[in-house]
Amino acid sequence: MHTDAIVFERPGTLDVRRVSLSRPGDGDVVAETLFSGISTGTEKLLFDGTMPSFPGMGYPLVPGYESVAQIVEAAPGSGRSAGDIVFVPGANCYTDAAGLFGASAARLVVPGARTVPVDPGMAEDATLLALAATAYNAVNRATQIPGLVIGHGVVGRLVARIIVAQGHEPPTVWETAPERRDSGGLYPVIDPADDTAGRYAAAIDASGNLAALDAAIARLAKGGTLVLAGFYGDRVSFGFVPAFMREISVSIAAEFKPADIQAVLRLVETGRLSLAGLITHHASPQQAQTAYRTAFTQGGCLKMVIDWRNAA
Repeated sequence: MHTDAIVFERPGTLDVRRVSLSRPGDGDVVAETLFSGISTGTEKLLFDGTMPSFPGMGYPLVPGYESVAQIVEAAPGSGRSAGDIVFVPGANCYTDAAGLFGASAARLVVPGARTVPVDPGMAEDATLLALAATAYNAVNRATQIPGLVIGHGVVGRLVARIIVAQGHEPPTVWETAPERRDSGGLYPVIDPADDTAGRYAAAIDASGNLAALDAAIARLAKGGTLVLAGFYGDRVSFGFVPAFMREISVSIAAEFKPADIQAVLRLVETGRLSLAGLITHHASPQQAQTAYRTAFTQGGCLKMVIDWRNAA
């Protein structure tokens, strides 16, 4: 089998071309992609060539871990059925390209157990499940209720929404870009320089900006916690003395787990968490060059989604 896929041929070079798919196994499904999201964190590092090396990395590669697809074939051992709408958090199903993370393609071969059934009514919003699960994991990594969130991109917004969905006081969100300061009144979003509040018991950095860490530590109370929820392509460092004086704990929120996705789905199903309003841009696969450039460079683009339906 073959499929059209977005391929990072080498750092800085993107193409949309045919790639070969591996043969489905007894536990696999074949799925036709409906939507895939562009990550402005890990995918940007992969595109730039600045991603730290780890197993499975290499070029050419198919990126993507935010896809929604419809199953068209399901092996008996897959636990899925043809017609199911599923979230696909990545795939490794190509014989002539690396699958890192591999879900930005028109057709996918993936273990059924790796897919997550979703309500068809979620449609493109289901592409946000990976980021929502990441945000949920970050909130749970904090040993105390986070009162401060740094960065008002998609992950930062989801962190703040999840804190509120769990019944806690709305956090304060720091955002330096004026065009990103609207929360719809759910919680305050301010320039860090305008924050006159006291100290915070816990803070979550969702910006991935190393320069923000010292400012966050300076605003933590004694025994406070700083959770790193961004992806940092360089060494992480911060001033030791302020952290020492406050006995700060630094926690890293790594990959989400399947249980985190299920927890997010429960919050969505009960109406406590909304994923609405986070997808701001759309493009077809043929527009991928422009779409990725927009996602990586324009601050007004929160989430770009590639619409694979009816792709030529």
